[in-house]
Amino acid sequence: MDHNNILPVVLAGGKSRRFGEDKSQAKLGKKILIDYILSELIDEFNEVLIVANNPIKHLLSDKIKKTGDLKKDHGPLGGIFSSMKWAKENSKPYKWIASFPSDTPFFNKRILDNFLNKINEKESELFFIKFKDKRHNIFGLWSIDLVDQLEKDLNNGSRKIEKWANNIGVKTINMSFEKEEAFFNINTKEDLTKANKILND
Repeated sequence: MDHNNILPVVLAGGKSRRFGEDKSQAKLGKKILIDYILSELIDEFNEVLIVANNPIKHLLSDKIKKTGDLKKDHGPLGGIFSSMKWAKENSKPYKWIASFPSDTPFFNKRILDNFLNKINEKESELFFIKFKDKRHNIFGLWSIDLVDQLEKDLNNGSRKIEKWANNIGVKTINMSFEKEEAFFNINTKEDLTKANKILND
């Protein structure tokens, strides 16, 4: 797929309840958590958008833009909507939103490129990665043409990405990796300890 048509979006608007503080700002090795995914995206795309509701530290780059949730407490689905509206309102040329969580430090651009290379744009308006029988709904490629339907459904109470995607129609892209920690996400301080161990092995 043409990267010029894609706006990568890092979702950092969650409340990190289980972690106890903003996990995107947690230190892992020599970097804060959000900078792991940002460093994988920054050289691949024209811009990277962060959706966050509080001031946060992050990798310094003119390519990185930020916006907040237009609809508070709507979870990741609300973050996707906010990024689509940002692209529309700023007259951006993107046709797709590529979504990423801020808490998966071992996901890398090689995996992303493999995912995008497997996609036939004509097959769906929504694509998710599937790995070992688990669909990873935050790692997705969303057509911006879905924005009006998404806004309508959010207003009608939709909150769960999985349910909304199933109703809309989603194509899963099966992938395999040598290292299983590609989708390891950090929800708790214990997870951060495990991530440090993975990082140092």
